[in-house]
Amino acid sequence: MKFTAEQIAEILKGKVEGNPEAEVSELAKIEEGAEGSLTFLSNPKYTSFLYTTNASITIVNDDFEVEQPVNTTLIKVKDAYKAFSTLLEYYNQIKLNKSGIESPSHISESATYGEGLYLGSFSYIGDNVKIGENVKVYPNVYIGDNVKIGDNVTIFAGVKIYSETLIGSNVTIHSGAVIGADGFGFSPGETGEYSKVPQIGNVVIEDHVDIGAATTIDRATLGSTIIRKGVKLDNQIQIAHNVEIGENTAIAAQTGIAGSTKIGKNCLIGGQVGFAGHLTIGDRVKIQAQSGIGRDIKDDEMLQGSPAIGYSDYNKSYIHFKNLPQTMNIINQLEKKLNNG
Repeated sequence: MKFTAEQIAEILKGKVEGNPEAEVSELAKIEEGAEGSLTFLSNPKYTSFLYTTNASITIVNDDFEVEQPVNTTLIKVKDAYKAFSTLLEYYNQIKLNKSGIESPSHISESATYGEGLYLGSFSYIGDNVKIGENVKVYPNVYIGDNVKIGDNVTIFAGVKIYSETLIGSNVTIHSGAVIGADGFGFSPGETGEYSKVPQIGNVVIEDHVDIGAATTIDRATLGSTIIRKGVKLDNQIQIAHNVEIGENTAIAAQTGIAGSTKIGKNCLIGGQVGFAGHLTIGDRVKIQAQSGIGRDIKDDEMLQGSPAIGYSDYNKSYIHFKNLPQTMNIINQLEKKLNNG
């Protein structure tokens, strides 16, 4: 799909300087811009690329002054970075604006869905499923019985959603995610064998949640595993049974959260963080990557290390960690002098 500079300026409420009929069909970084591409300039350190780029259209701040001739058509806006982000969102909406029911696919006779459903090939919708309006279900998705899905939800290819899961509106679930598989519940017997503990709860995902590719969220043993409004989950995260994650918390890739741990609101959690089970993590907690959390955490703490300690304490301690060999040499020399004295 092609857009002219004039059309883009209208979307962004900007002003064209150059050819209003210049056309673009792709997006690019300014240093890699080619004919037919759209780019932007917001960081002054990239200004030199404006004079060499082959991009057909470049978005710039409205106070930007050209110091030498340019080949690209300019669109001047209040905030070039924000405007480009707006265009990315607009482009994404057009690109993902699929509709209709492809074949082969299966929809149970007892399932219901609203207007604007897109259902990709080889997808399955089980009994008593309820789906809202403008929902996009890409190919090879499984949606089990009694699942409820709100409006404006996008479920990418290969997602598996087990029975009884509840999903709010404006949720995005990326490829390969598994929602509602059994929690890791086994009871050891007297001779060492394990008996499975039935997992009869569900998963609840509230509005405006994003779930990354290959992330897994287990159903509760009893009750619900809950992902609150606005949570952002990266790829390859494991969330165990009966975990609760508070509103607007963001978690980076490969983090693992053991059963029944409760994480508060507005937390920032780095990659590869490990949480033990049955913990309570406060609000606005910040945890650095690869930390190990084995205790309850109060509101507003900043942690690093394994086992994790206060972030500033960790940084102070690290100075001594890395100098430990030299420190031990000094101690050994002092001991020798004392022994020889």
